[in-house]
Amino acid sequence: MVQLHEEKDRLNLAPKKFNMWLLIFTSFMLFAAWTSAFIVYTGGKGHGLNVILPGVFKYSTAVIIVSSIMLILAKRAAKGLQFAKQRLYLWLTFALGCIFCVLQVYGWYIMTYKMQVYFLNSNAAISFVYVLTAAHLVHIIAGLIVLLSVLRASYRNIPQVMNLYKMEMASIFWHFLDIIWIYLYVFLLLNQN
Repeated sequence: MVQLHEEKDRLNLAPKKFNMWLLIFTSFMLFAAWTSAFIVYTGGKGHGLNVILPGVFKYSTAVIIVSSIMLILAKRAAKGLQFAKQRLYLWLTFALGCIFCVLQVYGWYIMTYKMQVYFLNSNAAISFVYVLTAAHLVHIIAGLIVLLSVLRASYRNIPQVMNLYKMEMASIFWHFLDIIWIYLYVFLLLNQN
């Protein structure tokens, strides 16, 4: 009877997982469109980025990669019924996500106040840096909300099928954000001169 109930829960969750994949595909297309627009703008008018990215973006890249590793460990702990470890790794993932946000904002601070590279300027290519990183930051904030939801559920006595489902959904979204950031960072590095 319990197996039948768990199988029914899995079937009820399938459409929600499909919706997550739709969100990821839509977000991917958004970033692809912006990077394509950047290429068209810089190639068509001969404008390059002509700015060196702040070094702090390198550190934020390392932070988000480590956060994905922490989430993998949280998922593994959840599968092994090690709920205290699951919560620990979820908290570490959340903390690293917050650190990523702070580092991104600090990167904007460096660009704006130390490098004197403003969002609005005569070279729209530089504005793309702000748009791409801000859009990614909004997605990171959404990911942090998802992580908080998973954390909240981990402190409750929910069925294991729901716990694993929430972990899987959070993992899919967070790892997507990790991949998108690496893509954006490498893309901007290759176009900074």
